[in-house]
Amino acid sequence: MAAICVFCASSRTLDQRWLDLAAETGAELARRGHTLVSGGGCVGMMGALADGARAAGGRTLGVIPQALVDLEVADLASDELLVTDSMASRKTLMIEKSDAFLTLPGGLGTLDELFEVWTTATLALHTKPMVLIDTDGFYRPLLDWLGALADQHFLKPAGLGLLTVADSIPTALDALESHLT
Repeated sequence: MAAICVFCASSRTLDQRWLDLAAETGAELARRGHTLVSGGGCVGMMGALADGARAAGGRTLGVIPQALVDLEVADLASDELLVTDSMASRKTLMIEKSDAFLTLPGGLGTLDELFEVWTTATLALHTKPMVLIDTDGFYRPLLDWLGALADQHFLKPAGLGLLTVADSIPTALDALESHLT
């Protein structure tokens, strides 16, 4: 099947519901036969995501910069762990290794990854599908702001339309899979 990159939080202080969402996402990717591509961390949602995928028999590919390996947050249980020299090269390699992108709730790092993938798609540097999971309206304020940017012509509506928004894991994966066939 496909290599699906998932962006999400790596914070160690998240509510359990976010960790559960990540674990279920990893498990559903595995059940559907996809390879999980992640940021290669073993903490927070990123760790729960990889653990969920492996628990359901899935393959995991982590991409992590050496600086985070040095902080001992690398997912050493990953089926394949690629170590880069920087955060920028990490994002580039994640884009290269992935067929599609899924974004779960997260903070600055998650948004940085989402916007990198989205920006390169608007520049036609790739045509890989991207889905944002808006669980419980987590991303609603951001989506409203982006809509206002489009209304003011700072963002082309076609660029805004490149990102699919879903409210559940099954809906998000169905959307990705429909673009991969």
